Amino acid sequence: MSRERLLVIDDEPGVLRFISRALRAEGIEVDIADGGEEGYRLAVAESFSLVILDLVMPGTDGMSVLKRLLRRKPEQAVLVLSCLTDTSSKVRALDLGAVDYLGKPFALNELLARVRARLRERPANETLTLRAHDFVLDPVHHEVTVGDRTVLLTRRESTLLAELVQHAGESVSKQRLLSEVWGYDFDPETNVVDVYIRRIRKKVGAGAISTVRGVGYGVDL
Repeated sequence: MSRERLLVIDDEPGVLRFISRALRAEGIEVDIADGGEEGYRLAVAESFSLVILDLVMPGTDGMSVLKRLLRRKPEQAVLVLSCLTDTSSKVRALDLGAVDYLGKPFALNELLARVRARLRERPANETLTLRAHDFVLDPVHHEVTVGDRTVLLTRRESTLLAELVQHAGESVSKQRLLSEVWGYDFDPETNVVDVYIRRIRKKVGAGAISTVRGVGYGVDL
């Protein structure tokens, strides 16, 4: 986990000290922001492997920061760390693009494990490509090439398409996609998969992803 740089956004000084010390002990460079607006400005201006974001803060709340940040930098990985543990808050944050959600109070070992998992998600092989149907996906740079046309995807779109390509020729259920791409371990009653499939089809082509009625989606070999 060395050479990584993380940003922690939280209005509680004790939480900022606790998390930053633990991460630095793991060899991670850590920046901190004690409010939503300061955190947003720093996240947009600098480059971070991961942003750890609180939701309940005075002034600019975390949901607003998450929405604005991912609109400006859709590739930014954000782990939400919040006292809001209700399902609706989790669903909203994950639908907005957060890569993970952990409730407060939290166990430090679990937080560090989740941070390690999120950092491992970034492929180390810069030459990795995935092929299916009539396109080539580069999951490292989040690009898909169709014929002589290259299209940029968001991190989530790339992860979703990669999951389908890795199971090309099969039917992948929506629940599996929710679990593998969004990290849901419950039924959120959300249409986020359908929304992202529509977005990818607009970029790649309507025939790139097939709908398997009553099951989910798939791509041809």
